[in-house]
Amino acid sequence: MEQLIQQLVNGVSLGSIYALIALGYTMVYGIINLINFAHGDIYMIGAYIGFALTTFLHLGFFPALILSMLLTSMLGMVIEKVAYKPIRKSTRIAALITAISVSLFLEYGMMYFVKPETRTFPEVLPNKQISIFNTSAVLDIKNIYILVVTITLMLILQYVIYKTKVGKAMRAVSLDSDAAQLMGIDINKTISYTFAIGSALAGAAGVLVGSYYNSINPLMGVVPGLKAFVAAVIGGIGVIPGAVLGGFFLGFTETLVSAFGGSLYKDAVAFAVLILVLLIKPKGLLGRNIREKV
Repeated sequence: MEQLIQQLVNGVSLGSIYALIALGYTMVYGIINLINFAHGDIYMIGAYIGFALTTFLHLGFFPALILSMLLTSMLGMVIEKVAYKPIRKSTRIAALITAISVSLFLEYGMMYFVKPETRTFPEVLPNKQISIFNTSAVLDIKNIYILVVTITLMLILQYVIYKTKVGKAMRAVSLDSDAAQLMGIDINKTISYTFAIGSALAGAAGVLVGSYYNSINPLMGVVPGLKAFVAAVIGGIGVIPGAVLGGFFLGFTETLVSAFGGSLYKDAVAFAVLILVLLIKPKGLLGRNIREKV
């Protein structure tokens, strides 16, 4: 039971990271039907920005988090303008190949500039542990930081989407881009805002992971990015609550598999769950079947 409690605590932290990254996938797909496979690498760059700010400028956790989100949001907008906007009306396969190319460019571009070795992230969060219900299971203060930051960012995202003009424009473009354009909405600006918000969330996840695990490397975004995409699909790609649900669902699944001695197979289990969910509900857990007129 103590081990189960401990793994559930770990699952909350891992699920929070997956949820933050998955939100970027699902927002971009909901707007322009593009799977941005470079999104995991923006998460990696966010971690390196946080590392540079805390190591060389000696900033604290929250200033580094905010600046990392700001810089990764700008990076997301640049990537959209340079790589995705010119092929927006091209075929799906062209967009997919472009996304993979951008991903590889970011990975090996960073490897060229920062070298491939693993870097040690500074200790910017308190290293304290609290016993849970007087058992051997412990709650690390870092877990609390991850959960609080994740919930705060998700609440801000909900406010932006449902209470601001930018959010209303994003929802309008997601439902019908042609009608939104006829109503005077600037499609290009709306898409740029979407990339900026999604990239900022990925940058925040990178700083959180660097602070929690204290190690980063140029290829750290590959597996988490792929799993966050799996989480978005499980929850229902294009549906924001689905990304959150899928992230926590995948985080709990992986930690429980590890708790019962299957840590070597947790990645296989994650993709097996994806296949199972898609066989039962092809649109994901919270996805909706939409009829298209021919």
